[in-house]
Amino acid sequence: MSAPQHDLLCIGNAIVDVLAPVGQDLIDGLGAAAGSMTLIDAATAHAIESRVDIENVTGGGSGANTAVVAARMGAKVAYLGKVTADEAGDHFTRDMREQSITFPSEPLPAADGTPTARCIVLVTPEGQRTMFTYLGACTEFTPEDVHESVVADAAITYLEGYLYDKPQAQEAFEHAARLARKAGRQVALTLSDTFCVERHRAAFHELVAGHVDILFANEAELLALYEVTDFEEAATQVSAETKLAVITRGEKGAVVIGDGERHDVPTTEVKVVDTTGAGDAFAAGFLAGLSKKHDLVTCAKLGNQAAGEIITRYGARPTDAFTLTA
Repeated sequence: MSAPQHDLLCIGNAIVDVLAPVGQDLIDGLGAAAGSMTLIDAATAHAIESRVDIENVTGGGSGANTAVVAARMGAKVAYLGKVTADEAGDHFTRDMREQSITFPSEPLPAADGTPTARCIVLVTPEGQRTMFTYLGACTEFTPEDVHESVVADAAITYLEGYLYDKPQAQEAFEHAARLARKAGRQVALTLSDTFCVERHRAAFHELVAGHVDILFANEAELLALYEVTDFEEAATQVSAETKLAVITRGEKGAVVIGDGERHDVPTTEVKVVDTTGAGDAFAAGFLAGLSKKHDLVTCAKLGNQAAGEIITRYGARPTDAFTLTA
């Protein structure tokens, strides 16, 4: 088996984050609760954008956030996700490539009428973030969008649970997992959200038991997966289903179960400003550590440090001040 070209391949929802400062009156006028996230259609996204002064546009999406942080920490990273050949899709593509991330995905023709996904983040003067998300083209990811050569050349293929909703995306996950195994590579999955687990519990069980080498979850997601209320019971069950389980527990740090051992790895307390992207950054730190052949405890410490850096400021992407390396 040849050495992989990439340490990590992330597959997920390709979303552009559109940030705009607004007053609370606009939030109220849109009928949204402050701090909430609302799924919207393309027309609503256009209508909201027409009413605000856009301050910043950045690449986004959970798997893409993990890809960016891992690349900043020294890992060689590729990414697959669906965008359209429109302004937002061009921005996402440029953003990923500027981060030295291989992004070979072919955009949908703009004439198809499905715009690139975007998350419109409205920020009030006190820093409250209210989000409106249009999923658009990213949900049209299919097995045909999985590049066999890219999967075969990645040491680990990391699958974002948020992408798992549509049947063709589920087929794409299984296809990517089979390709990775065929090439002698590893497969990682993040459960992403308790709502994802509730919708796809049986399918996730099958995926974890049959295809996944490394499972990432927070405590709530793990409890939801096994339908229990006791963490220790859930930890016992997951240890029997996957080679390596990595569970984040907020201020309690992380639990890593693998190689027949369990490691409880504490974290350092920081001033929390915004927890958006914390799990994405943790996975990035852990996987970047694996790419450098660190032991599991060191990988978890790197994950804790990466998450700690992200949550001290607004947004899920690292700033120029982010200097953590694996």
